[in-house]
Amino acid sequence: MNSEPDLLGPLRRYWGYDAFRPLQERIVRSLLGGRDACVIMPTGGGKSLCYQLPAAMSEGKTAVVISPLIALMQDQVAQLDLMGIPSAVLNSSVTPSQQSKIIEKARAGEYRLLYLSPERLVREDTYDWLQGVPVLFFAIDEAHCISEWGHEFRPEYRQLSRLRKQFPDRAIAAFTASATQHVRHDIIRQLQLNEPHKYIASFHRPNLRYVLRECDAHSQTELLMRGLRSYGDANIIVYAPTIAKVESTVDFLREQGITAVAYHGQMSAADRRKNQERWMADEARVMVGTIAFGLGINKAAVRAVIHLSLPKSVEQFYQEAGRAGRDGLPADCVMLWQKRDVGLLTYFIEQIADPEEEKRAWQRYREIRGFVESRTCRHARICGHFGENKKWASCGACDACGYTPEWLAAPVAEKQPRRRKGKSRGGTDAYPLSAPIVYSRATPAAAPASLDFDPALRDLLREWRRDSSNEQNVPAYVVMHDTTLEEICRVRPESISALLHVTGIGARKAEMYGSQILGVLKRFREGARAAVQAEKGEKPVEETMRLIAEGRTLDEIATARGRRRSTIVSMVSDLVERGMVEYQPEWVDQGRQAAIEAACANIGMEKLSPLKEALPPEFSYDDIRLVVAYLRSRSEGMAAAATP
Repeated sequence: MNSEPDLLGPLRRYWGYDAFRPLQERIVRSLLGGRDACVIMPTGGGKSLCYQLPAAMSEGKTAVVISPLIALMQDQVAQLDLMGIPSAVLNSSVTPSQQSKIIEKARAGEYRLLYLSPERLVREDTYDWLQGVPVLFFAIDEAHCISEWGHEFRPEYRQLSRLRKQFPDRAIAAFTASATQHVRHDIIRQLQLNEPHKYIASFHRPNLRYVLRECDAHSQTELLMRGLRSYGDANIIVYAPTIAKVESTVDFLREQGITAVAYHGQMSAADRRKNQERWMADEARVMVGTIAFGLGINKAAVRAVIHLSLPKSVEQFYQEAGRAGRDGLPADCVMLWQKRDVGLLTYFIEQIADPEEEKRAWQRYREIRGFVESRTCRHARICGHFGENKKWASCGACDACGYTPEWLAAPVAEKQPRRRKGKSRGGTDAYPLSAPIVYSRATPAAAPASLDFDPALRDLLREWRRDSSNEQNVPAYVVMHDTTLEEICRVRPESISALLHVTGIGARKAEMYGSQILGVLKRFREGARAAVQAEKGEKPVEETMRLIAEGRTLDEIATARGRRRSTIVSMVSDLVERGMVEYQPEWVDQGRQAAIEAACANIGMEKLSPLKEALPPEFSYDDIRLVVAYLRSRSEGMAAAATP
């Protein structure tokens, strides 16, 4: 007689799934059996279900999940609540009175899952009250952060080694998406895992197509625009190396009529969340972020991830690129890198004070250089980096094996000289702040031939989902995943019982949303369609020019536009140089302006860095950039006036 618990029943009831993904069932059974585990599962493999399902099945017991991501913890708790699985989160976003109530309920065994940050767990008072919680097991998410050899080492993770001493009879499970053999061994050693069951999924993502291209600033801009146009209305992630590059890229894309939002570490948490939600809800199709964006992002239908610089490690590239194609359909992972990226990486490595950490950083540098400069199969090299040996003549899905998307195949037009325009106080004739490249305003690309549902119905369901998520103040994917909406489009269920057979709709979601979804399908049959989402507000150039005309200072413009001052200075300098706005003397102190002008007369003004080196340290790049733009504008104006 088989005494093993039934897993498919709760899997269907809570998650609406009829089958497990690779390794999931074995991992769940290990945790239900009280075994330690080390799980390496690529992005999109379904790690969270591996610890959520056994917790959901264990009444009166609590799985304690350690995660470094506040937003992810909150989203997972919201999703579990909608599924009828009691859970809670304890972090800095929770008020002291709420924390006391959560701790009281946790000690009473009322939660199936309790999410804690690593900073919270290492506090002495946490260990005190946690001793009274009926802990089922501990799940450590992003476990690679515990290893100094990992690409995202966090010192607070090292203190998690206390868990074994404080809770010797409780299982510990470590989960991560990207860990080399060295890091895997370090995770097991640091957490003192006891003969753990090891589950290592394949690092090969056959639906992803890796393409690397060395370029310069001009060709990078043109290729980025080509790529974004080619993917029609699909969701894209663009990774930029700096905050300034994120902001300038978003502004440029908006000038081109592409809805894009920014995500970086210097934005407020509220603004980051708002932009992330706009992208998740399909209100903006392009997310431009630094490395700060992406952990825990649960959006399946991302058709491309484009890097605008050289990542600092192979692990970083693999993890970020892996956010594409989580629905299993083909997706492009493109790196448009420049030679100067190498100099930037080496500069930051040289700033590291700890000799051991510097040594590890140089090792990661050599690995990523070897990856981008190699002409061998990208898939094979990535797998090999993580200790998985793949042998094939050709993967057919990377540039080294002959794959190149059409938008990358055509040669890039040579950079045209800047064209000077007449000064304008309005915004109607403003044009992009990059090289004056002309892009066609083509309509979005037609739906791929493989699309077996009506996109208009999907858009109407997305509109319903967006409204539902706003009403409940939860992310759109918490209400329903893209893949579930698309299956509804294909199946078009006509009853609640039929809806229960749709992947991703369990009993609780059918109860909550079933009648609403059937209502949307009925309205669609009667001719209803989604409202067109228009980009709100002025374009970046128009807004900046208007604020200048109103007499706002550069700091005030930066505040009004939600940008760093240096980003505004870069845009304003370009406008001055193009003759679109007049240089304002109050922007730079008169004495400094005179000194910068003298340096320009001696050195020239082709590049800014020699001027910065020649001037005293207190002279900022912002001041130099503004004065150089003024001088270039004046010289171009004189040349134009002298032309017959």
